[in-house]
Amino acid sequence: MRLLILMLCCLSSACATGVPAMQDRIDALMAGYDGDGPGAALLVVRDGATVVRKGYGLADIDNAVAVTPTTRFRLASVSKQFTATAVLLLAEDGTLSLDDPLRRWLPSLPPATADITLHHALVHASGLVDYEDLLPDGLDRQLRDADVLRLLEAQDHLYFVPGSAYRYSNSGYALLALVVERASGLSFPAFLQARTFAPLDMAGAVAFVEGASVVADRAYGHSRVDGRWLRTDQSPTSAVLGDGGIHASIDELARWDAALHDDRLLRDATRTQAFTPHIATGEADVDGYGYGIRVHGAGRQRLLWHSGETIGFRNVMLRWPERRLTVVLLSNRNAPRPYALARRIAALFDDDTQD
Repeated sequence: MRLLILMLCCLSSACATGVPAMQDRIDALMAGYDGDGPGAALLVVRDGATVVRKGYGLADIDNAVAVTPTTRFRLASVSKQFTATAVLLLAEDGTLSLDDPLRRWLPSLPPATADITLHHALVHASGLVDYEDLLPDGLDRQLRDADVLRLLEAQDHLYFVPGSAYRYSNSGYALLALVVERASGLSFPAFLQARTFAPLDMAGAVAFVEGASVVADRAYGHSRVDGRWLRTDQSPTSAVLGDGGIHASIDELARWDAALHDDRLLRDATRTQAFTPHIATGEADVDGYGYGIRVHGAGRQRLLWHSGETIGFRNVMLRWPERRLTVVLLSNRNAPRPYALARRIAALFDDDTQD
């Protein structure tokens, strides 16, 4: 008995091997986010249980507000899986079909877009012109999704024939948010609240619209400029919702992750369709793009993931569904990109997550 107690004590303090306890190892990896600079929130879910849930550094430098698990970050392109899910919910309702021409719902688009389907927009195979390349010099206001439509109405050409190639398209996802509004009769934020956030108890998650909604426990984006951290929370494209406008915490993303394992939100067949690599991308660690998600590997090594980058924020969400392992790292700073670090953290829990 004495020997057993001694072994347990050593294991709990990791003194038997000299290896730090798991949380100590994670804290060492996350040290760059700790302290009095902009920080990060880290979530690790294994076998349906949250095993790491911690904030580092500051959500708001100006007011010295610490990051916590309830801090809400702008997800940037991690939002695309929510936009895709909104379209898929309407497809399950029978309100629309993924084979619908985009112009069925947005008839003001020019003739060149006639062959683009909702499926093409979901998998970045539309060929739509990048709206960020169309912004006028000296733009002094923020664009909305409807402004993206107006910009594209004047572009009667595409990068390629729809379905023939892949080109990551924020334009496509901004238009998909408008399709959700036209098909459902609700604003995009209201649809997400009614069909996703409320059913999953993601109470504070929001598709943020200035003056119409509030982000509680908000992290503000920062960028390193001349050796100092400056608040850089908004840009002219920050109000576009379909491609990256959702704010959420790691606690809320834990509920989102859980819903992607069963049919509480989408049917099994729909989730399979969403997580299928429909088109090759040529990107690192990506075998193909599904609906709002990147797919890499197969079987037990299948990784479903997405990064999110916008002014002042760098995020990533990694899911190995067959291993029941998820890592989410959200940060309110312009660097570094967190993908490699999230992979290192995942490797602490399962060596097979590495290629």
